[in-house]
Amino acid sequence: MGERMLLQELFTSLPVFVEDIPAGVYVAGVSDDSRQVRPGYVFVAIPGLTVDGHNYIPQAVAAGALAVVGERPLPAPLPVPYAIVPDARETLGWLHAALQGFPARRMTLIGITGTDGKTTTTNLLYAILRAAGIKAGMVSTVNAQIGDESYDTGLHTTTPHADAMQGYLARMVQAGATHAVLETTSHGLVQQRLAGCDFDVAVITNLTHEHLDYHGSWEAYREAKSQLFRGLAASARKPGVSKVAVLNADDPGSYEYLRAIAVEQQYTYGVEREDVDVTAQDVRHTPQGLRFILEGGWGELEIVSPLVGDYNVSNILAAATTALALDVSPAAVRDGVAAVTGVPGRMERIDEGQDFTAIVDFAHTPNALQRVLQAARRLAAPGGRVITVFGCAGLRDRQKRRMMGEVAAALADVTVITAEDPRTESLAAIMAETAQALEDGGRHEGESFWRVPDRGKALLHAARLARAGDVVITCGKGHEQSMCFGTEEYPWDDRTALRQALRGEFLATLPTAAQEEHSV
Repeated sequence: MGERMLLQELFTSLPVFVEDIPAGVYVAGVSDDSRQVRPGYVFVAIPGLTVDGHNYIPQAVAAGALAVVGERPLPAPLPVPYAIVPDARETLGWLHAALQGFPARRMTLIGITGTDGKTTTTNLLYAILRAAGIKAGMVSTVNAQIGDESYDTGLHTTTPHADAMQGYLARMVQAGATHAVLETTSHGLVQQRLAGCDFDVAVITNLTHEHLDYHGSWEAYREAKSQLFRGLAASARKPGVSKVAVLNADDPGSYEYLRAIAVEQQYTYGVEREDVDVTAQDVRHTPQGLRFILEGGWGELEIVSPLVGDYNVSNILAAATTALALDVSPAAVRDGVAAVTGVPGRMERIDEGQDFTAIVDFAHTPNALQRVLQAARRLAAPGGRVITVFGCAGLRDRQKRRMMGEVAAALADVTVITAEDPRTESLAAIMAETAQALEDGGRHEGESFWRVPDRGKALLHAARLARAGDVVITCGKGHEQSMCFGTEEYPWDDRTALRQALRGEFLATLPTAAQEEHSV
């Protein structure tokens, strides 16, 4: 938390007037969990799908809350000030921002959103800024980078919650950062985890099929992503900093829609259109990575990157275009891109001396799976096969299960269907949907695809099938450090499991005691 703040000062950040605020009272903290409330806290009552924070106001007051924020009138007056606000989740974010002294207003804040490529693009831009000598911080789904320190951001996290996010930003300010790059997800935007973040630059990678289980429709998902761009107009102004949108002209899912949102400046990138600010020419895919000519406001610039795949050309263009908007030099763009040798769990090679290529990737959408399988094909030796291992998550977008099976049928030579966070759904039923798509795509079980429920055994099976020159790529988990069965998270790392598979061993998905319960 920043400097001590009076309750009266804190409540001035709310969108409503609150009467009878006691003078001279300092705030000790803010929480939306009554169990975490301590004397001197402000409790924010958030109505949820299964739990309503308003029901826990008495417990919060009994624990020492000196004020409460909620969304509706209460049946009886409270002994402490009570503020009614339109959106308690949004208010929670602003309160945490206020407690930290609004750190986002002291830096140029860049938000990167999209379905695929967010983490890689975030890392690329962060590296470019550092190469330019700019003190920058970064928060991605893999980690937060503050000065020379790196912090894990969680297991299955998307955008960190408001308290953690504002804490990261405050530490960046303390470390002297002038710029911050945040990976922003649709969940984080809708759930107001980024409330209190005054963005200056909004960047889109792409919009494809994802999270329709949560958002309900493609239109709602697209609108959730657009909040980052719409919010630029309302965010706090910073001296000498323009509000900028960076758009992917190649992406039919987002370009025209986001282009219509008014903003001070728009920059565009792509390889399929001529009317863009930044593009790539003469793209070459080599065993060492990518080489191409970057054309933009600086003129022409040769880019050499250890990253692979056409999708990483697009990610590099997104980061480079943002750098152009921030007046970063071409030399810094070149050096920053070259410095990113890889991102944990993104086309990460695993080498145990085998005579085939083994890769771990986070691809968990149909579009991402298509892109990594196309990249894997280029990495295979002449005559080599692409062997993929993946699953589909339970309690998530069901349409993906068939779509990913269709992609694998078209682009992989061998597929092993397995577990990926089945949660409380039947793993067998999830795999059956993907298997049916493979059958419909002309694949035959036991010949070109298999169902192996235990992910560790699935990786071992793929490794045993592989021959010299093949590519084995396991998708869907990437950097994540756990897998969810039922309602519990169990330790899991695809990279560790693949290493063991390459040695002829397997890492059990579940502890022995849990295997029978979950029938894996």
